Amino acid sequence: MIKPHWQQIIAQAKLQSYYCQLQEDIAQQRAQGITIFPEKKDVFRAFEFCDLAEVKVVILGQDPYHGVGKGDYCYQPQAHGLAFSVTSHIKVPPSLVNIYKELSTDIDGFNTPTHGNLTSWAKQGVLLLNTVLTVQQGKAHSHAKLGWERFTDDIIAQINQHNTGCVFILWGAHAQKKGRNIDESKHLVLNGPHPSPLSAYRGFFGCQHFSSANAWLSQNGKQEINWQKL
Repeated sequence: MIKPHWQQIIAQAKLQSYYCQLQEDIAQQRAQGITIFPEKKDVFRAFEFCDLAEVKVVILGQDPYHGVGKGDYCYQPQAHGLAFSVTSHIKVPPSLVNIYKELSTDIDGFNTPTHGNLTSWAKQGVLLLNTVLTVQQGKAHSHAKLGWERFTDDIIAQINQHNTGCVFILWGAHAQKKGRNIDESKHLVLNGPHPSPLSAYRGFFGCQHFSSANAWLSQNGKQEINWQKL
């Protein structure tokens, strides 16, 4: 279930014309037989595990995975509502492979998981948020400019204003653009290249964002994230 403060924010968004148009556009596409990821029940999954005040780390992605992966019995959507995450029986995507590679050099004793389900990070206070929350199957960025960016701008603004202090991890130009108005006297902002194979070697590897996040949390009296707990 979506946490209470997020429910209020989503309810306020539903009153705005841009959001109504956004949902109408998506509904029309679904009615036309276009496959949209993630499944409808998972679109707001990122908001089910920690409420606004409980967020310790925000990891910002672009849009959901637009492909399918082979599960135990059938092909399933890679996307399940958490940025960079896939369900446990889906092959780990390349960007997450690179995230694990960075973790293995950044966090002492980190053992690379055999799956890509990051739900346990979310339960610890990591908001795994994409800037756009839906996508057409096989068409990356197909729901960019529909209106999700305005919605997630508001989510970030709410965290910036009302959270007592957290770490924003912004990988790639899309995410970094979102971070321009974050109060760095209150929050820690970590910028770096996107972990995709196209850009990971341009400075993502070696960025040490995970250990830096934990050091800042500890210095500010907050419990560190157990990145190994997956």
